[in-house]
Amino acid sequence: MKIIGIAGGTGSGKTTVVKKIVEALPPHFVAVVPLDSYYNDTSHMTEEERRAINFDHPDAFDWKLLVKHVEMLRKGIAVEQPTYSYLKCNREKETVHVEPKPVIIIEGIMTLLNKQLRDMMDLKIFVDTDSDERLIRNIQRDCVERGRTVEMVIDRYQKVLKPMHEQFIEPTKKFADLIIPLGGENKSGIHILKKYIEGIVSNDKSSLI
Repeated sequence: MKIIGIAGGTGSGKTTVVKKIVEALPPHFVAVVPLDSYYNDTSHMTEEERRAINFDHPDAFDWKLLVKHVEMLRKGIAVEQPTYSYLKCNREKETVHVEPKPVIIIEGIMTLLNKQLRDMMDLKIFVDTDSDERLIRNIQRDCVERGRTVEMVIDRYQKVLKPMHEQFIEPTKKFADLIIPLGGENKSGIHILKKYIEGIVSNDKSSLI
């Protein structure tokens, strides 16, 4: 089993990069573990308290559970991955059943921040995209998917996203084995990444049986 970590700022194009990796692999060869699914359980909080949480701070994530699940997958044990609602600011009751696969992709803004998690990775990737472009993508996504206005997104970006990115996300770039500028638009970077993945597949053909 190979574990790949993909980090980068919100709106950097991580999802596109993950999609490209999945496309390069045989069917049912990869499992994706999103960091966003591992926000802390806030069932004990009031709605007001939940909405006051800084979801771009490391303390917002249940690192212990994520590490435990990745360790279980490495041992060949399936896990019940949490699901998270951005509208409710809390976990849903439903879980996602994740089976161990030859390739596990851990994807999220701070995937490379946690050392225990990082040490389990065979390849660490940082998707690097210009801050203006990331802001535009955040506006487009949050207004459509999360019911926010443009003013709300810009205000959150200035007060939360930008300072958290500079403090916690950008510094993890130094841990990356491969930095992909422009995210999914970087055809050369994606090509190099695909070649690496194809190498994993060719060296582990027994896993396809």
